This record gives sequence, C-alpha cells and structure tokens, in this order.
Amino acid sequence: MRPYASWKYVVLLIALVVSALYAAPNLYGQDWAVQVSLESGDPLPDSAGARVDAALKEAQIEPSSSRLESGHWVTRFSTAEAQLRANESIKKALGNDYVVALNFASKTPAWMAALGAKPMALGLDLRGGVHFLLEVDGSVPLAKAVEGYRLDIPASLRKEDIRYSGRHQIDRGIELDFADEPKLEAARKFIAKEYRELTVSTPPDRPLTLSARISDAEAQRIQTFAVQQNLITLRNRVNQFGVAEPVVQRQGANRILVQLPGVQDTTRVKELLGATATLEYRAVDESGNAASAAASGIAPAGTELFYTREGHIPYLLKKEIIASGSQLVDAQPGIDQQSGTPMVSVTLDGQGAKRMFDFTSKNVGKPMAVLFRERKVITTYNARGEPMREHQDVNEIISVASIRGVFGKNFQTTGLGSKESQNLAVLLKAGALAAPVDIVEERTIGPSLGEDNIRQGFQAAALGLGLVALFMCFYYKVFGLFAIAALTLNLLLLIASLSLLPTTMTMPGIAGLVLTMGIAVDANVLIYERIREELRNGMSPAKAIEAGYDRAFLTIADANITTLIAAIVLIAVGAGPVRGFAVVLALGIAASQFTAIVGTRALAHLVFGRRARMNDLPIW
Repeated sequence: MRPYASWKYVVLLIALVVSALYAAPNLYGQDWAVQVSLESGDPLPDSAGARVDAALKEAQIEPSSSRLESGHWVTRFSTAEAQLRANESIKKALGNDYVVALNFASKTPAWMAALGAKPMALGLDLRGGVHFLLEVDGSVPLAKAVEGYRLDIPASLRKEDIRYSGRHQIDRGIELDFADEPKLEAARKFIAKEYRELTVSTPPDRPLTLSARISDAEAQRIQTFAVQQNLITLRNRVNQFGVAEPVVQRQGANRILVQLPGVQDTTRVKELLGATATLEYRAVDESGNAASAAASGIAPAGTELFYTREGHIPYLLKKEIIASGSQLVDAQPGIDQQSGTPMVSVTLDGQGAKRMFDFTSKNVGKPMAVLFRERKVITTYNARGEPMREHQDVNEIISVASIRGVFGKNFQTTGLGSKESQNLAVLLKAGALAAPVDIVEERTIGPSLGEDNIRQGFQAAALGLGLVALFMCFYYKVFGLFAIAALTLNLLLLIASLSLLPTTMTMPGIAGLVLTMGIAVDANVLIYERIREELRNGMSPAKAIEAGYDRAFLTIADANITTLIAAIVLIAVGAGPVRGFAVVLALGIAASQFTAIVGTRALAHLVFGRRARMNDLPIW
C-alpha cells in the first residue's frame, strides 16, 4: 500500500481532541437556576446577593449554590420545584427594579467554560415553556398613514394658498378637484416636492382632478416597519417579563414568533404581550409652577403634571400633543458633531414633520419633553404571598431638551448621557405597538414533556447507533469496526459544532442526528463494496483498498453534495423546526465526508499498511 501522509493522522488526532473537548459539556448537564439582574442593565449592587440569600433563607429553600456569574446573580437548585418556589420568593423580596428570570445553569467546569466550551442550547420542545405565533395586522398602520395624508395635504395646500374646489377619499390616498390648470399644476409640484413618498397622477377622464396615493413601495415600507417596530416592542416586553433565553423573531412577512422557555403561565404572557404603550412630544409650560402643582396635586388649566423617570422631577406639560410615537419613522443614537455629546436622531413621517416644524419655528430656545405612556400589568403579592396582577398606567418623562433651531422631519434630542441616548432610542422605537397583533397559534409544553422528549430522543439515537454497529461488524468484520470508529468521530464533530454555533437543538434536530448516522455509514458501505468488487476481480488486497477509496470518492461526493444542496435550501427558506433539522443534516453531511474518506482510510492504513504480504482481507 502507498504510504499515508502523516499530516492526515495529525489532523484526525486534532479533530478527535477538539471535538471531544467541546462536546464534553453536554455530559455534565444543567442545574435549575434563578438569574437576577437589574432591569436598567446596570451592574448589580453589592447588597443584591445578600438580599437573595435572605429571601431564600426566609422561605426555607436551600440552594445548591448562590454566587455572581457573568454579571448576574445566579442561584442554583437541584429540582424544578425548588426553582419555582425560589423564583416567587426572590421576586417578592427584590421588587420590580430587578429582573428575576428562570434559567438553566450549566455544570461545565470553569476551565472548559474559559475555552468557550458549553452545552447545546435546547429548544422549547426539549426544555418546556410557551409558544406563541403572532400575526401583525399591517392594514392598520397603512390606514393611519392614509388618514394622516388626507388631513395633512389639504391643510398644507391651504397654507400655500393653493385652493381646490373639492376633495374625495380614495383607496390609499385622496383626490382633489381644481378650478383651472395652473392651480392643479401648482398643487402637483407642491405635493411632489413635500410628499415624495406619494404617487401623484391625473385621471384620464378628469383633467382637473389630482390624485395622490401612497405608492406600493411606501405601503410596503409602512407595513414592514410596523412589523419591525412590533418586534422591538415585544422583545422589550419579554425582557421585562424576566425570561432568561427568550426567542422573539420575525417569521415570514407579517408574523412574529415568541417562545419563552421555562414559562407555563400563558395568561400572564398574553397580558404582557397585549399591554399598550405610546410616546408623545409635548411642550413644557414654563409659566406654571411645577413644584406647587406637585405639592397640591392640581395642574393649571391646559396643562398636565408629569415626573421624570430619573430623579422624579415634576414638570407641567401642555395638553396639546406635537407628535406621537405612531408618527415615528426612525430613531438612532449618535454623537452631536458640534458639542461631541450623545444625542438621538429622530425621523418623523409627513404629518408629524409638519406639526413639529410649525411648533419649533415659533418656540426656538424653549424646552420640549418626550413623554412615555404605558399601560402594563404589575404583579404584587398579598399578605399570604399570593400573586396579585393589576393594570397600572405609567406616565414618565424620559427626556426634556431645549429646542436649538427650527426642524421638522429630522431632529436631534441632546442633553443625555451615553447610556441614556441608547435607552431613549430604544424607547422611541419600542414605545408602542405600531399595529395590532393576533395570536394565531399557542402551545404550552410542560417541563416533564421536555424531559420525556430528551430521553426518547437519546434512546432513539442510542438504538440507531447500536443497530448500525451490529450490522456493520457482522457484515464487514474489521472494516465494520473502522466504520463505527468513524461514526463515533462524526457524532463528536456534530455535537461539538452544535455546541459552538448559535443553534438550538430541537426534536427535529434529534431526527436529523439519527438520520446522519445512516448517511455517514452509507459512505463506508460504498467504499467497502467497491473493495469487495476489486477483490472479486482478482486485485490484491493492498491495491483493492487503494482502489476502493479512490474510485468511491466521486460517488460519495456526488451523493453528499446533492443532499447538502437540499439541506441548504431548507436552511434558507425554512423556519423553526425545519431549519433546525436542516442545520443538523448539513453539519452531519460535512462531517461524514471527512470521517468516511479520511478517518476509515487512516485506520485501514494503520492496521494493514505495514503488512508485507496480505492474502486476504477480513471484509467478506
């Protein structure tokens, strides 16, 4: 036999050691844990750990450990029952300023974790929790935008002294009648300049009528933005709910998937997802005495009393709303070029921009406030420790800044710290649901069912591996052992890859794992049958081994490439369980190509390559 390259043995050895290292954390398992962090995202105070321990001691709950891990205070328990009891006790002790989340804490040794080794992330069907599929009604924001243009365009034309003789509502816009051609052309030029997102045309049978409609591209942008804004809002609400590893992602054109591992209370989740919030820009009333109004609780006529989120400072705001969150197009944090201080760049739609321009042109140098209003569900506890849920209206001023110049569609909010500007941008984007959502699918998976799924999936994988091993050893003798060794390396590579990559293992993923075993062994079957064929044709054993691997390579590559193409298509267009199955399948195919061609050939050379003469091979 030809000498086998030494570097290939080195590659195999490195692959074996690395894959074993990064697959090992899955053997250590996980603890039931409660994770504590501040809702603001700031580092935990030194007293947090003592308060957690005191709450557990009072409830007579003994944790496995309680310490600071990666910036969070993590308390571990041996049972799910202890975890749930501790979760309620810690929530009552810490209050609403903290996020107390159910979690799973890995038992991986610290030296492995320092190398980035961690167990695979488990999906909802393996861990348990709640699953919601929400459908966003994109027609509502589109209708609001159309209504805004129907009100804004006639008002703008009147201010420009462009008179029209009649107006009519049409789908996605408005039609205006004019007395003569010059006025129609003046209106056309004005609308085309100020409202570039609209399509302006004249009906063929009515030469003095001007039609202004939202273009298809603009309608698509409005609906897409509504889904994106709802996505950010729901993520913000789920974070407040206190779930350690939530899944909130877009699915398709107008649907949002929400998965909350470890949560079983669907009613509480529905209340949270359905909470309403809005954002308002208002003028600050400097003529009134905010301190006196705060002391008496009575605001002067035409004003309302609100307090800042930071410092609880009272302000009197005028009731007139300059612009609201529904008119927001975009908000991005950044740095003011002139002062070098943090700021937030805000973009409004046409109607909001017009109102903002009119207000700022008359109020340069005066303060303007950003008011955040939300109706959310608050959980409190009565004297018996029973949770009490009630709706609470939250009205907080998140920013007060002076108007530095006249602006409309685009403007900046300054006077903020770096973190405040980041938070303000998030609040501006996530202040309110841009469109209603309907729950079109709802599932609850209990933790015991998740454990059953894991156990049955493991049993299926072990049974499949055992039967394949028996068949290969019986049918191909020593070469069957080579195939089992390669299959073992294949599984190690696959599990290590799934642990390192940001993927989630689900039941379909386990199915892909079992299927991969068959695909990996199939490559060895092709090689061994080719070796048998060459032996039947009278070729010597050494040359038959070489020919078997060389001539079966293209066949194996063709089969794997076609399957890999199908897996890539499923990854690209699939979602959820389908994508998880495809990811495992694609990784398994890549690993099997390496182990079948390089792994078993290295073993064959190691065992038979140094024999001077071979009369036969143990493959019959």
